Amino acid sequence: MRVAIPSIERLADVLGLVRSRQISRTGHIGAYAYTVHGAGCRFESDNGTEVDVDFTADGSEIFDLWRLRRYGLNLPEPLDVTDQDMRSAVRSLQPLLNEVRPGWFSVAN
Repeated sequence: MRVAIPSIERLADVLGLVRSRQISRTGHIGAYAYTVHGAGCRFESDNGTEVDVDFTADGSEIFDLWRLRRYGLNLPEPLDVTDQDMRSAVRSLQPLLNEVRPGWFSVAN
């Protein structure tokens, strides 16, 4: 059974709704299942693709190479790359990505 979710403006709002007990730690938002964990949330689409992000105090989505690699492995056509290739790819995307703390990235505004 899918429960109605209060309106959310940004992904980080899911954390606030869970912490205020307005929604459960697991559930569905549209076509995505979600599971809140610690400072983040894992979203899974109906086709099995996963996106796992943590949130900063201001609600920005952040991710590390482990989360990025898991995303690649869960694509309909899995993409498995070495840690070195992953680091090179992330470096090549700067300034589109900001390193917010060592090994953790966000999408630049």
